[in-house]
Amino acid sequence: MTMHQSIRPAERPDYASLPPLRPTDRQLQYAEKIAASSGIALPKDVRLDRGSLSRWIDANRHRMARSKRVADNLPTARQIAWAERIARGRKRGIPDEYYKSRELLAKWINANGW
Repeated sequence: MTMHQSIRPAERPDYASLPPLRPTDRQLQYAEKIAASSGIALPKDVRLDRGSLSRWIDANRHRMARSKRVADNLPTARQIAWAERIARGRKRGIPDEYYKSRELLAKWINANGW
């Protein structure tokens, strides 16, 4: 077969007859993290097929993000750095309770910002 000839339909591999690919370790770890953080079970049949696990992750990843945001309302590192820069410039301190809430620190930044 030369470089310019195409594969005839009879010579194409039948991918449907091949066994499913196993999920990667990272896929399984991520799916287990989603399941644990959202309190749902990871089905056993999904653990056996890479495509099925990928679809399960796509369908359930929003649950992890939502539960993480609710549980973890701490300020971001960039938010803290910006607030501390403002505090140094204004020669003021940031009360400790503002480090416990993203919203409180945002209010402090808005009230004390340049």
